[in-house]
Amino acid sequence: MQGVLITVDPERDKPELLKAYVANFGPDFIALRGTPEQTAQVAKDFKVFFRRVEGKAPGTYFMEHSAASFVYDPQGRLRLYSRYGSGAQALADDLKLVLKG
Repeated sequence: MQGVLITVDPERDKPELLKAYVANFGPDFIALRGTPEQTAQVAKDFKVFFRRVEGKAPGTYFMEHSAASFVYDPQGRLRLYSRYGSGAQALADDLKLVLKG
């Protein structure tokens, strides 16, 4: 199994920042970062919502976005969609079922 994070903020999430962030999840986890146009297309393909929201202080912002995990099999078929907040145990149980089947 390969963990992959795709940033929705390529402007701020530079490669060195992403590398440090995904290291918190494990040594095999990777991060992907595209152009703003590529990011918009991938979000559309995955049906992921995101938008930049200006902060209260000048020059600051944050990103609103949907949060979920997508699990694909080796043939590229979506096998599991897990919404953020479902809990670690629920995700682990679902992953066990996917790996069995």
